[in-house]
Amino acid sequence: MQLSTKARYALRAMLELASHYGKGSLQLKEIARRQEISEKYLEQIMYPLRVKGFVYTQKGSQGGFFLAKPPEEITVYDIADTMEDSLCPVACVNKTGDCKRLHHCALHDVWANLNNTIVSELKSLKLSDLAKKHEKLAFTAVKQPEYQI
Repeated sequence: MQLSTKARYALRAMLELASHYGKGSLQLKEIARRQEISEKYLEQIMYPLRVKGFVYTQKGSQGGFFLAKPPEEITVYDIADTMEDSLCPVACVNKTGDCKRLHHCALHDVWANLNNTIVSELKSLKLSDLAKKHEKLAFTAVKQPEYQI
C-alpha cells in the first residue's frame, strides 16, 4: 500500500492545524507555506476534510481553518480514509464478492491480516500525539548559533 500525495499532504495540513489547536485559525496560505504545499492543491485537499467534519472555516479578517474536533479525537486513519478510495493492500479484502478464488486462496488471509494491521496502526495514531512530536522535532531543528574562536 502506498498513500497518495493527496493523503500525505492532508495529513501534513491537519498536523499543522493540530499544532495550532486552541490558538485561533490558520489561513490556507499560511498552512501551505509552512508545509511547502501549493495553495491551489491544498484548497482541493481541504474540501473533503471539511465535508467529513474534520475542519471548518471562518470568513473575515480573523478567518481561516480550524480543527472541528480536538486533535485527540482524530486519527491518521480518519484522515487517510477520507482521502483514499481504499486503504486495503489488495482489492479482494474489501470486495470479497469480486474474487472467484476467495474460497481456495491461501493468500487471502495474509492480505486480510495485513489490512487489519494497517488499519489498527493508523487508528492508534492520534493527531494530538503527532502534533507533540512535530513541535518537538521543529524545536530541535532550529539551528543553535555556532561560535568560533
